[in-house]
Amino acid sequence: MKRLIIIGIGAGDPDHLTLQAVKAIAATDVFLIVDKGEVKHELVQLRLDLIAEHGRGPYRVAEARDPERDRTTPAYAAAVDDWRARRALACEALIRDELRDGETGAFLVWGDPGVYDSTLAVVEEILRRGNVTFAYEVVPGISSVAALTARHRTSLTQVGRPVHLTTGRRLAEHGPTADDMVVMLDAHCSFAGLDDFHIHWGAYLGTPDEILVSGPVSEVGDRVRELRAEARARKGWIMDTYLLRRTSRPEA
Repeated sequence: MKRLIIIGIGAGDPDHLTLQAVKAIAATDVFLIVDKGEVKHELVQLRLDLIAEHGRGPYRVAEARDPERDRTTPAYAAAVDDWRARRALACEALIRDELRDGETGAFLVWGDPGVYDSTLAVVEEILRRGNVTFAYEVVPGISSVAALTARHRTSLTQVGRPVHLTTGRRLAEHGPTADDMVVMLDAHCSFAGLDDFHIHWGAYLGTPDEILVSGPVSEVGDRVRELRAEARARKGWIMDTYLLRRTSRPEA
């Protein structure tokens, strides 16, 4: 049977690789890469650098183009479902055509495959279709959340307080849902106006382009918006996340 490993490679620093991830890369026959296009080619290049450093030949690299997602439609959930279905077809073709019986293939996934990533859902969809059969396992990685809190030298949790992992879209729609919130990929800086919160923000974590800002939202919010817009315009893409921590309890 074909074997597949979903390997978490960390938030961007090559040293984020765990020993388990290094061993998994060394055991891989075929590296399966879904390319997001020229704008994000450096993300592919980092994967290729990790493969060159830790792979043990002979191995092969097979690539497919990631389908475009409609980011303008208000029907967000439907757009994501459509994109995942088309992405699953591309990944299924890679596994079917590039991975032989008895070989081990691998997807190298940013951060931790179990945190804010579609790869596991895509793999399960492929298996449900039944057109190709394989066994798979997951190697966890250092998530952007772990990288963020480490770089800001703060803890994710506080005594007796839950942490809510959410998206910028949900924060904009529903407002704060906890005293401590991790917000992923917020294109619209939905923290605006949350002046009773402290923000720990980071972009391109673990890479040479890393940007960090920390402070009360009322004092650093505008700076975060400016830096984010400048960085995205310069590189054509951005990956960022932030931790919001309430500094004063709302009155009952």
